[in-house]
Amino acid sequence: MSRVAGVIVDVPSRSTDRPFSYAVPADMRAWIEPGSRVGVPFAGRTLQGFVVSLADEPPAEGPAKLKPIAELLDPLPPLLPDLVELARWISEKYCCTWTAALQAMVPSAIKGKAERHLRLADGADEPAAEAAAESAAARSDVGRPEAFWAMPGEAAPELPPSETLPQELVRELRRHGSLKLEAARQRWPEAGGAIKRALAQGVLIEETSIRDRIGVRTQLTVYPPLDREAAKAALEALPGTAKRQKELLLYVLALEGPVTLQAMLADTGASASSAKALADKGYILVEEAEQQRDPYAGREFRRSEPLPLTDAQREVFVRIRDAVERTAPATFLLQGVTGSGKTEIYMQSIQRALELGREAIVLVPEISLTPQMVERFKGRFGDEVAVLHSRLSSGERYDEWRRIRRGGAKVAIGARSAVFAPFARLGLIVIDEEHESSYKQEETPKYHARDVAVQRARQHGAVVVLGSATPSLETYAAAARDGAGGALLRLSERAVASSLPPVTVTDMRDELKSGNRSMFSRALHEALQARLERGEQSVLLLNRRGYSTFVICRSCGYTALCPHCDISLTYHQKTRAMRCHYCGHAELAPSACPSCESEQIRYFGAGTQKVEEELAKLFPGIRVIRMDVDTTTEKNAHEKWLKLFGERKADVLLGTQMVAKGLDFPYVTLVGVIAADTSLNLPDFRAAERTFQLLTQVAGRAGRHHLPGEVIIQTYNPEHYAVIASQRHDYEGFVAEEMKHRRMMGYPPFCRLILVTMSHEQLATLSAASDRFARRLIELAGQRGVLQPLHGSGARALELLGPVASPISRIKDRYRFQCMVKYRGAVPAAELVSEAIRQAEAEAPRSGVLFSVDVDPHMIL
Repeated sequence: MSRVAGVIVDVPSRSTDRPFSYAVPADMRAWIEPGSRVGVPFAGRTLQGFVVSLADEPPAEGPAKLKPIAELLDPLPPLLPDLVELARWISEKYCCTWTAALQAMVPSAIKGKAERHLRLADGADEPAAEAAAESAAARSDVGRPEAFWAMPGEAAPELPPSETLPQELVRELRRHGSLKLEAARQRWPEAGGAIKRALAQGVLIEETSIRDRIGVRTQLTVYPPLDREAAKAALEALPGTAKRQKELLLYVLALEGPVTLQAMLADTGASASSAKALADKGYILVEEAEQQRDPYAGREFRRSEPLPLTDAQREVFVRIRDAVERTAPATFLLQGVTGSGKTEIYMQSIQRALELGREAIVLVPEISLTPQMVERFKGRFGDEVAVLHSRLSSGERYDEWRRIRRGGAKVAIGARSAVFAPFARLGLIVIDEEHESSYKQEETPKYHARDVAVQRARQHGAVVVLGSATPSLETYAAAARDGAGGALLRLSERAVASSLPPVTVTDMRDELKSGNRSMFSRALHEALQARLERGEQSVLLLNRRGYSTFVICRSCGYTALCPHCDISLTYHQKTRAMRCHYCGHAELAPSACPSCESEQIRYFGAGTQKVEEELAKLFPGIRVIRMDVDTTTEKNAHEKWLKLFGERKADVLLGTQMVAKGLDFPYVTLVGVIAADTSLNLPDFRAAERTFQLLTQVAGRAGRHHLPGEVIIQTYNPEHYAVIASQRHDYEGFVAEEMKHRRMMGYPPFCRLILVTMSHEQLATLSAASDRFARRLIELAGQRGVLQPLHGSGARALELLGPVASPISRIKDRYRFQCMVKYRGAVPAAELVSEAIRQAEAEAPRSGVLFSVDVDPHMIL
């Protein structure tokens, strides 16, 4: 009986988001399994797809009507069956298509694209091809074929006058077998008609195949001779004039393993022709071999051994170790103050998982943390560690991912998407700084790595460890509810003798009253001066990049706004340009007001660039490293800056939130927060929580070793409970106060949220579509009996807020409306939202309104 594969085709549409049945050709049956990547015919094209199921029973329409799979793209399936099932779970939980979830799991290098090729039909030779083309041109009854020559979205051109196929084209096809259609179009633009007629006559054949964006890198490689005695005899037989060939043969005889041809020629000074002469005679073997793109090639990592644990650390480690040994799913929240030694517990727990023959994933929230984490984990586990993050090249990420898939690595370290590392026997997943919003994907599929990790752990019987000094309120509340089950583990003291640094809060209103208009308070200025005199280092945080946050005319009040978004432009001093941080629009800063032509243009607000400039003015000769998005775009920039700072080649590390977390430098004794209010006044119910977390995290960078630390926080709201709690290092106190506000307003963890954002170029169209969606959702919730106020007594409740304009009402020339769904209890909210969108789209199928669904949103702007 023919095998039938269920294939999710790579079409980003809700209407096609289901498995399609395809026949598995006999020659592919031994290779295809769930998770295989294939090329399949779909709507007149060949598209990439993923096999999600296999069955021996044909569907109702019968196997004879099924199209066969056209191409198997990988001998080893890129996705394991558990990841295929995980993708289905993500699509249901986060209201996205199954194909979007599958695509999120594979590296960009293998997100294949279709390529069209030309080849000569079997038996066609050059004269016949030309004659056939001439015959086709002369015939009047040859119908216009499908638009082979037209690119997607382009109308087929009129057939040109009679002409023959270019002889050079035919020779190319005979020599290479096939040629890309796009390449033929560019090289012989005048031959379009002849090629189309040859296709219509069957002299040329068009084929479509899926090709990856990046392939495996290969290099010519020289291998040691299998028969050394024969090679030695060949050496004796070479004439005396073949001096270079003898040197090469002697070199190859001394090899213990393969070496690249390039390296051999560099070592011997011989030419490629000498090597080719030996290979042609069969004296040496030169073949193409895969070359690993190792992002850490040539780097040596200092070997580290497990450190002795304190009593508190050992108690936590034993709990995690025992859970790993039970091979049953478990989740722990490790709440440990900054510097309490959480990383050492992670590493010793991973070591135990590896001893049991299992694998581990370590997630970090910021790329800036990766260099130090890699240093530690490579030093402990060596080549068993693979690194996955966005600042590697696509080829490097692809090779690291393939190394994991082939079993060559047992530990994966990376940012959010590393949670999908294709391990077959997961034992432990660690999420460091679990509270960070960067674990939430802000593009479809809008998954949260924490929830995905817990689901993967259920599949593998693995353990999840969520580590943070300031856990998110949702995570903390869930762990506290499971207090009897031991889900909450605590480390309340630092691992070394140092104590948490004292925190001083400076009221910037008092500084203004006393005549200090600088961005540095007197206390911070004096503290910086003292560190410079003592040769110690400082970290300064301002969570706002650029030079000035807005540009305004003091004569008429004109403010420079982005023409495509409802947001002000940020001024960047280095380029003297104003830039939108949402759409990327940039324009030169005006010398005069575009509205009233006044020259009273001024720059208000401060970004990291302006702080850097002020430091140079106030402290001549100060060495500053600035780390923000503008200075870390180059590859390995984070590692370069942190290495320089670690070598004490800078006095101050100035940056945005990327300098606030996880960094550990022994000579940092001062942390200064320039403006604690930056995140405090955002229109977001998590603003206070984010502020407390950021202040607490950055304060933890000071005094981590033998030198005592000090923290200075500058704010205009010193009485705010988030600032007061961070000054006291009082997480429980902050939680108690924040929970009061969350309970009163009905926000998580006392309910759950789904944010539905709709966008369109026309405001009227958008308004009508948002009303349709809201109406449909209310109807569906009413039918399920869950539409009732959240503050009511019912266990199940759903409320709809909106539709209203989004806080940023226009981005990239598209107006934005949003609806907030609040619910609690066993309400199928995601299912209701998906159905309401489907019905709203069906009611106006060509409206062009885009729907974006964010389950458990972290940003509501």
